Amino acid sequence: MYRKILFHRVVGKRLHYFSSFLSVSIHNGIMMEENMTLVTEFVLTGLTDRPEIQLVLFPIFLMIYLTTMVGNIGLVVLVWMDSHLQTPMYILLSSLAFADAWTSSSVTPKMLMNFLSQDKSISISECMAQFYFFGASASTECFLLAVMAYDRYAAICKPLLYPVRMSNRLCIQLVIASYTIGCLNGMTHVGLLFRLTFCRTNIIRHFYCEILPLFKISCIDPFLNAIVLFICAISLQSFSVTTILVSYTYVFLAILRIKSENGRRKAFSTCSAHLLSVSLFYGTLLIMYVFPGSGGAKDQDIMYSLFYTIIIPLLNPFIYSLRNKEVLAALRKVIKKVKFLK
Repeated sequence: MYRKILFHRVVGKRLHYFSSFLSVSIHNGIMMEENMTLVTEFVLTGLTDRPEIQLVLFPIFLMIYLTTMVGNIGLVVLVWMDSHLQTPMYILLSSLAFADAWTSSSVTPKMLMNFLSQDKSISISECMAQFYFFGASASTECFLLAVMAYDRYAAICKPLLYPVRMSNRLCIQLVIASYTIGCLNGMTHVGLLFRLTFCRTNIIRHFYCEILPLFKISCIDPFLNAIVLFICAISLQSFSVTTILVSYTYVFLAILRIKSENGRRKAFSTCSAHLLSVSLFYGTLLIMYVFPGSGGAKDQDIMYSLFYTIIIPLLNPFIYSLRNKEVLAALRKVIKKVKFLK
């Protein structure tokens, strides 16, 4: 009888402890779920947390942004205003300029606002939108650079067939395809980001909503996101880089066959600007997304990001325009028209 009473007491205590543990676990699970849903905004740490440096950086990056927009949008307007520039080469160039303006505008305005504001928060929806616009524009630029390489191949290696191989209609179709693929790529990654929840912290140690820092603060394992990002990056860049390498291999062989030194110099000059732009763009993207471990410290990653989101869009209009006589001639015509209207 005593053993029976003792057994019931022990079992009763264990049931009580188990029910208490279960209720605490359920309560903690509910609290954790509530904490997950409480993260409705992130905080961007930016380039620096020192206000005096931020005040110095604001006018610098404001000037860079304004120059970028004037250079790229000006190039787009110039190509569409001058009928002599409405050829595949310049249609592609204006499309690239628009993509550069898009890339810079997806990142820089928010960074400029954060330089002057103590509140550096960004909502989840704004964060996803920012990354989408950046991802779409960067992917579009990859394909545009590949199409531009093919255009140079068709112009130098097959000059007699160039109007057939690269007509204005085909060029516009390739531009539309590049922008479509870029937008779809951005939608893919943003769609997968919505499966993640963020409960560890809401601080993004970056100056914009970059996808790799988002992976680091996710409560859910971002393995699937990382695999898809890696596969997309490898696929897009492998296709683009292969197209560029194959095109320029034929281009260089064709240039070497040109007997006139003046002809070789002229042919190479039409490719040099594009090659420089390709080297700058693909070099930083390969380091950031295909070989992210090589990025090193956080500050290095931010510098790479700063380079391809702000500096490259600033440089491209100068790379393609300063040594291009046709663009400069068209610019002089537009300036004369403006002065005449005044």
